[in-house]
Amino acid sequence: MSLYCGIACRRKFFWCYRLLSTYVTKTRYLFELKEDDDACKKAQQTGAFYLFHSLAPLLQTSAHQYLAPRHSLLELERLLGKFGQDAQRIEDSVLIGCSEQQEAWFALDLGLDSSFSISASLHKPEMETELKGSFIELRKALFQLNARDASLLSTAQALLRWHDAHQFCSRSGQPTKKNVAGSKRVCPSNNIIYYPQMAPVVITLVSDGTRCLLARQSSFPKGMYSALAGFCDIGESVEETIRREVAEEVGLEVESLQYYASQHWPFPSGSLMIACHATVKPGQTEIQVNLRELETAAWFSHDDVATALKRKGPYTQQQNGTFPFWLPPKLAISHQLIKEWVEKQICSSLPA
Repeated sequence: MSLYCGIACRRKFFWCYRLLSTYVTKTRYLFELKEDDDACKKAQQTGAFYLFHSLAPLLQTSAHQYLAPRHSLLELERLLGKFGQDAQRIEDSVLIGCSEQQEAWFALDLGLDSSFSISASLHKPEMETELKGSFIELRKALFQLNARDASLLSTAQALLRWHDAHQFCSRSGQPTKKNVAGSKRVCPSNNIIYYPQMAPVVITLVSDGTRCLLARQSSFPKGMYSALAGFCDIGESVEETIRREVAEEVGLEVESLQYYASQHWPFPSGSLMIACHATVKPGQTEIQVNLRELETAAWFSHDDVATALKRKGPYTQQQNGTFPFWLPPKLAISHQLIKEWVEKQICSSLPA
């Protein structure tokens, strides 16, 4: 009897834990807001809004870091009223997440064309003065944000950009209408539903056992190298994309590969970065750079990469006119991919 009671109690605890899981509760709440327009409108009453202007987030500077201020619905209505805008413009906002206490978070772009605005957009300088902040391009500010704000603003920008670019049905040509949460758009003439999409991209750190291969594009900041990256083609698996990209960009054949992690990346228009390690066939390590894709590529030793990981910006031109070799900032998955390779090299060199 006591054994039975013990098992029953453990089962009860297990199910109570599942029912009370913060993550599950939060996820179910977000699902409800995406599917129920009335529930989402209600959440806006007590939610918080992040503001953008032409896809640039509103930021404030604090101790060499950017902070993303939040505004209540009441503050936002007052702001719009002050600039002669209809409060209906808030309907252009999109849901981007919520707290564990179920405070919903939204993003609203005040610079994109809106069916609810008297003029095409609100003037940026006046808005910045009123809001005591600046609308800064996310690409420039991303690595000076804390992890949570960086993730939220990346999600917000990608979602706002998608809605701005998908205002018409590709089948009928008629205007589409978004739901309150912004989780989809519907064509009223044929009921076709459009959902926001991301483009899958592989980012691959190639190694030959003791060295890793890093490359740079001409658009990169001076001196910065990163892992190889490329979009997945239709019909390709992740493995096929990695093999093709490595062959196309540096003329090498991948022997084996291993998945590492993934990350949403807001540039150029919302991508899913799928990070992997890959090794090339022994004796086949001669690089043949595809200059249409890359500026240069090279093999780097463990010591070179370990030293670069320790470097801290800003990266300025040296006296001989060159720039120091450096790597993407910590927030980027390419940095974490490279860091893991360095740590594995250290572990493998330790005596058993």
